[in-house]
Amino acid sequence: MKWTLRLAAANRGIWKASELQRMLAEHGLIISAGKMSGLWSTDSLTSIKLADLDVICTVLGCEVGELLIPEPEKITRPTDQTDVAPAAVSASGGPVVPKRRDGRSLPPI
Repeated sequence: MKWTLRLAAANRGIWKASELQRMLAEHGLIISAGKMSGLWSTDSLTSIKLADLDVICTVLGCEVGELLIPEPEKITRPTDQTDVAPAAVSASGGPVVPKRRDGRSLPPI
């Protein structure tokens, strides 16, 4: 996902992180200068609280889809099925069955 807070703010005439920080504080979201800098300057946000995202959308008057843009081309998929590990097989050729060490039986499958 691409994080586009700076672009969304610029589209609304907000050019400074400190201005947005003040607006968020007016709506009850107090963000430290360091956290605000991270939100403002990055394009690959790793996490954000949904409640914080709700306040940001309210202040900017935007939808979540304007702040978080999917990037499906960055998803890696395995190309060959041989990369998948084979199931465990015992020396007798059958599947490995786990056994409890305390002598009790396992629950039914």
